[in-house]
Amino acid sequence: MLLRSRAPVRIDFAGGWSDVALFTKETKGLVVNGAINRYAYATLIIDSQTTFPDSVEPQRVLDKKIRIYSADFDTFVEAEDVRQLEYDGNIDLVKAAVRQMSIQIGSFDLITQSNAPPGSGLGTSAAMGVALIGVLGAIKDVTYLPYQYAELASSIERHELGILGGKQDHYASAIGGISFMEFKGEEVKTSPLKLPAHIRYELEKNLVLCYTGQSRLSGNIHQNVTQAYKSSEAGVRKALENLKSVAESTKTALIRGRLTDFGELLTENWTNQKKLHSSVTNEQIDKLFNIAKEHGAIGGKACGAGGGGCLLFYCQPTREHTVRQKLEEAGTQIIDFNFDVEGLQMWRED
Repeated sequence: MLLRSRAPVRIDFAGGWSDVALFTKETKGLVVNGAINRYAYATLIIDSQTTFPDSVEPQRVLDKKIRIYSADFDTFVEAEDVRQLEYDGNIDLVKAAVRQMSIQIGSFDLITQSNAPPGSGLGTSAAMGVALIGVLGAIKDVTYLPYQYAELASSIERHELGILGGKQDHYASAIGGISFMEFKGEEVKTSPLKLPAHIRYELEKNLVLCYTGQSRLSGNIHQNVTQAYKSSEAGVRKALENLKSVAESTKTALIRGRLTDFGELLTENWTNQKKLHSSVTNEQIDKLFNIAKEHGAIGGKACGAGGGGCLLFYCQPTREHTVRQKLEEAGTQIIDFNFDVEGLQMWRED
């Protein structure tokens, strides 16, 4: 039997960082984001002799009961039972999901892959966590609500693996769509922004998402910002409040179809994002922003924690093709996308 799941990654428009647990203990976080049709996939195969790539020795596939393969990192792990899945820096998220879901189904193969670049700032690890909870829950014949998938995936990262971060990525992957989210302590409220079709189409046409080719280490940036916050640096706390205000304004701009305002708010968000710590930007990112603005971008920001990964620009309606061309000439990879409205999906083949 074969079970599959997929969960979309997201682009964060405004308010990112304010959803991080450390901050939401003291004040409400606000975020606007949108799930896109780039996915993390998980495949669970039970009682099979899976064929792995040539880089994996074929005879090893039958040695152990649990066989895990990450196509993204070309990494293969096997174990006799879940207790032998030790965290050692190799696909620990997958191991943690199997352990936390207490999978006891005898022999199985678990294969993961993503069609979004790793370290892109698009929430790829959260999407993978949600996809894993989806496929592992399905084999246990357990049905969760979307928020439960998000909470389980978030708990694995934060509590099992000690990864700093917020919950917006997990909720975007689980529920899909464009959403306004509120975070207070452990409580999360999500409100879908049901935009008219022509507004979504205009966003998809005029937004340009590019991958810098520089994978960023979000954990390092999170540590930098966390330390600055704990040190009560006034500029950091003020920037976080401003990010929340930008999220409110972004929600309003989208609902009212004021897309020029939306583009300008991306830049306002980026301005405050950079005030959190110097590692959020670098010379390459600043150069790409200058290129985009010079050739027709109304505004833009780095996705996720910043420091590399993907950049997002909203462009003048007749200039996005020029922005795309110039960013490609500067060495970036353009990532085409549409918005995903389905969130986590599971299916099976008997």
